[in-house]
Amino acid sequence: MSQYPYRDQPPAWVSAATDGSDVRVREFIRSVYAWMFGGLLITALMAVWVVNSPALQQLVFGTPLRWVIFLAPIGLTLFLGFRITKMSAGTAAVTFLIFSALMGLSISSIFFVYTAASIYQAFFTAAGMFGAMSVYGMVTKRDLTSWGSFFFMGLIGIIICSVINIWLKSPGLAWAVSFLGVFIFLGLTAYDTQKLKSYATVPELRGNLAIYGALALYLDFINLFLMLLRLFGNRR
Repeated sequence: MSQYPYRDQPPAWVSAATDGSDVRVREFIRSVYAWMFGGLLITALMAVWVVNSPALQQLVFGTPLRWVIFLAPIGLTLFLGFRITKMSAGTAAVTFLIFSALMGLSISSIFFVYTAASIYQAFFTAAGMFGAMSVYGMVTKRDLTSWGSFFFMGLIGIIICSVINIWLKSPGLAWAVSFLGVFIFLGLTAYDTQKLKSYATVPELRGNLAIYGALALYLDFINLFLMLLRLFGNRR
């Protein structure tokens, strides 16, 4: 069960030309990654909880609540995207943590579909690829703004194809979506990482934007991981 992210264009109040101190940028980026890793940890713990609790499995997969668990993360992502500049930093943080927990419940299904070895392999492969593209996005002098529009359109395309494939059930189309998805989320990782530098120059919204940046990178990583798992994972 994958959650495709809502992605908007860079907010109008962020300018890539805005300058800020290196120290402020580094502190902000550390904050973003701390939130991202915290969200991933919560997601992992919730998924493991489902795997080890038959009662919770019945609740998550055997009742209408499963639709709430599937759709709520999408709603929370939209909520953060539209309201990030208007809510308090505390509200943004709580929303992100709830989102991370619901994602853990949602993607726990992979443990019942794929072997544990496949899941670990996909996770560490995704971590390596994500790390490499994050470093590239951080150190490159090239403006990656054009990447955002290109990969955003690619993202829309794979979402549409995935919805269509719910009815077609085509293995070939599913493979193509996953293959293209890997490259799309790698590109978005570099793009979203580079945007963090401009976010760090808006001190009055720093707490909110740290959550916003963490959400973007979290979604890049989770979707990259799921795409790799679908491509190379061994089913039970």
